[in-house]
Amino acid sequence: MSAAGTSEGKVVLVTGGSRGIGAGIVRRFAADGHRVVVVYRSDRDAAERLAGELSDGSGRCIAVQADIADAAAVDRLVATTVETFGGLDVVVNCAGVGTYRKLGEMDTAYVRAIFDANVLGTVLVTQAALPHLPSPGGRIINVASALAFRPIPSSTVYSASKAAVVTLTHGFAKELGGRGITVNAVAPGVIETDMTRTILQERGEQILSMTPLGRIGQPDDIAGIVAFLASAEAGWITGRTIVADGGVT
Repeated sequence: MSAAGTSEGKVVLVTGGSRGIGAGIVRRFAADGHRVVVVYRSDRDAAERLAGELSDGSGRCIAVQADIADAAAVDRLVATTVETFGGLDVVVNCAGVGTYRKLGEMDTAYVRAIFDANVLGTVLVTQAALPHLPSPGGRIINVASALAFRPIPSSTVYSASKAAVVTLTHGFAKELGGRGITVNAVAPGVIETDMTRTILQERGEQILSMTPLGRIGQPDDIAGIVAFLASAEAGWITGRTIVADGGVT
């Protein structure tokens, strides 16, 4: 049974929720009064610290470990979510791998790791969550990348994986439209997190100079878009990818 519309808010599952953009999304949903599952792969301390901070003893935010490229682990993740909160309303596929390599330096393990996390993980989590999402009213939000539309040298495999996420978003929206479940994506540009520290040190001034809004994006910039796409106000939007990069693309 879905938790949608209850006084306790919706139940939101956020993969990659322990850090960076994912943590910003988790904080936004918790601040809006929803119950949130922080999904992490390896950083248990960060995930449990965030969940504990946002729960404040209430149990409204929990941390659950899962490798999203492992179907059995994903099934356990969704089962834990439903058992804990009684339903599932919103899925945010934010987890991903973003390492870059130039052509000539790639190997099978590198390519598979990126596509397993960014593409296979998105498919497995969406598929496992689907039987529990309210129909109508379920929301699926994927995190792609502006690099899907404007790859740079060395980002090509990562960019291709995020282009696949854009296509999954469009295709799944067509499959689920008849059930009243929307599927959308946000494609961020460079967002200031611990994961982008190096690129900002190396290319920060260049990125600023090519950004019409004249600043580096913050996790809250993306979290606000995700919160909107999960809301009733976005009920007539599906299959779309919103590029959020300060006007670069």
